[in-house]
Amino acid sequence: MKVLYTADVTAEGARHGHVRSSDGLIDLDLALPPGMGGRGDKTNPEQLFGAAYAACFGGALEYQAQLAKKKTGVVSVRAQVGVGPYDEGQGEGFTLQVELDVTIPEQDQASAEELVAAAHRTCPYSNATRGNIEVVVRAKGLKGSV
Repeated sequence: MKVLYTADVTAEGARHGHVRSSDGLIDLDLALPPGMGGRGDKTNPEQLFGAAYAACFGGALEYQAQLAKKKTGVVSVRAQVGVGPYDEGQGEGFTLQVELDVTIPEQDQASAEELVAAAHRTCPYSNATRGNIEVVVRAKGLKGSV
């Protein structure tokens, strides 16, 4: 792989610690979410992963739209990231599941579905998670809808 960019981020103190990027643009305290026994008063790894996946997926979608010479308007990607133990017999430890809801204002439903499928094939996060965790991707085109 020809590396185009390398992010450099350090986490200290695990889920109740701190994350900081080498350039200082990320500098955040972490806390356990209430569903895992924490206060939930700070961000957590699942939120950070969701933010990164949503933004990256949006970029992949814009890339695919550009290749297809299609206008999108401002694309919205909502990521919901769940964390929990593996189901019995699937492994030891914990895993993630992701749902992405993608809205493309300037495309109809059929075209939105095509663009989302193409983005899912090219997004680095989709490629990294494919076959490893459950990822559900839904498209919503607004053009021509009531």
